[in-house]
Amino acid sequence: MTGPTVAPVPVPIGGTDVRVTDLGFGGASLGNLYRATTEEEGRAAVAAAYDAGIRYFDTAPHYGLGLSELRLGRALADYPRATFTVSTKVGRALDPHPAPTGSDLAAGGFDVPDALVRRWDFSAAGVRRSLEESRERLGLDRIDIVYVHDPDDHADQAIAEAIPALVELRDSGVIGAVGIGMNQVAVPLRAVLETDLDVVMLANRWTLLDRSGQELVDTCAERGVSVVAAAPFNSGLLARPRPTADAMYDYQPASAELLARVNGLADVCERWGVTLPDAAVQFPLRHPAVVSVVAGLRDPEQVAQLVARRDATVPAPAWAELDS
Repeated sequence: MTGPTVAPVPVPIGGTDVRVTDLGFGGASLGNLYRATTEEEGRAAVAAAYDAGIRYFDTAPHYGLGLSELRLGRALADYPRATFTVSTKVGRALDPHPAPTGSDLAAGGFDVPDALVRRWDFSAAGVRRSLEESRERLGLDRIDIVYVHDPDDHADQAIAEAIPALVELRDSGVIGAVGIGMNQVAVPLRAVLETDLDVVMLANRWTLLDRSGQELVDTCAERGVSVVAAAPFNSGLLARPRPTADAMYDYQPASAELLARVNGLADVCERWGVTLPDAAVQFPLRHPAVVSVVAGLRDPEQVAQLVARRDATVPAPAWAELDS
């Protein structure tokens, strides 16, 4: 690999007309991931991202039981539609909750009332219903990218029904591009090989620390499928110059062995005058298949940090040592 290739202008998704910026806004915090975010904080984060040149915004019905989509749509209503790209996801239908507890934190991880409940649905009809509901929440007449979301235990139905339904909607002009979004490699790789995908959103598996997505991203490059690398900090493990003793990895406490590996990466970064988060943001973009790095952003300060990390200089010898 060579040095980071930071796109100064939006680049296309696969062979479509949809374009994304090299940094993307992850919208889970707009849905109150783990803790509440106010409407004003969310709007300020979106505005800061837009002003910084980030024009790709990702959300999902899963995020806050639709709250993220509602807030993102309201925040983007201030801007010309042709100037930004939005992705959302299908696979988790939202139904009225028959026995709400008052909060989604325990079940879903979002600090919102649980008046709705998620239900897996990768059927063609479910995909169309979910997409229409997302479009209404976002207030958009057209969604640019639609990902099939986490079909870990539903791979056969996702490949046989959900993705073909989205391909039909893409080919008829209802949506712009078709993707799959997951935290694993096997199912997306199968989808790339068996369906007419435009893009894979790969979370946590193509990072400075975890390169287990190598075969998938290489295959995407060979087949003209774009990759959006999400969660570049591996649940926060790479988000600081040094990991804390209680750092998380894959939403679990990081092992001592893993912390030692990350501290080794930090040692290399320090020798070359850069920080671990700088390298973490830039690493995915060095692969020719990767068109964007999406990170969760809660406030303008996090937006500014992400942009600064992308723009930091990481010398070639540092990459050579990190890659070894």
